[in-house]
Amino acid sequence: MNDDIAEFAGFRIPPSIQRAIDHARASCPPYLFNHVVRSWLFAIRLGRVRKVHHDAEVLAIGTLLHDITLNERFSGPRRFEVEGADLARSFVRELGFDDRRSQLIWDSVALNSTPSIGLHKEPEVALCTGGVCLDVVGLAADAISTAERDMIVQAFPRLNMKRQMTRCFVHLVEQAPATTHDNFLRDFGDRFVPDYRAQSSVDLVQAAPFDD
Repeated sequence: MNDDIAEFAGFRIPPSIQRAIDHARASCPPYLFNHVVRSWLFAIRLGRVRKVHHDAEVLAIGTLLHDITLNERFSGPRRFEVEGADLARSFVRELGFDDRRSQLIWDSVALNSTPSIGLHKEPEVALCTGGVCLDVVGLAADAISTAERDMIVQAFPRLNMKRQMTRCFVHLVEQAPATTHDNFLRDFGDRFVPDYRAQSSVDLVQAAPFDD
């Protein structure tokens, strides 16, 4: 598996990225581990196609660790991306990353499912977001050749990701509904969770404790 990852990444895997791979493998079920690896490989290719200069180590670790809290053990209290971002930042600080690179890792994880922001951040964050969104919803899939996409998927199969990811999203809504009202999990609550009702931003504005 590691040889396959190195071959597709196009470079010899350094110890820091290997540790992130091992951590992701230990934290994620197989379908999700394959997803984070594919997302990273797609992000690398988007960077090459678009000629985006970036820190390859930051991109790798941020993308590999972006879903370490997306599992049925998660129960909040904050949204899973923020909890995961804190864990990822602690991980790279132990590797000796400085504050700037650690913050890029945090942003990569926290914003990976918010492309309306993440795609406009620093190159490492934008590429991470792009790779993740390509693998989940096919965003900008035509930027990479069909043959290359197929090779990556064959090497790291999806393993019924749509079904398994949906089940996990629904679990998060059921276990920690307060973390889902202002993000994409709200859609899964509306569609799949009986009696789910997200807090409305309109109600919040109207209920603000001011006289105007």
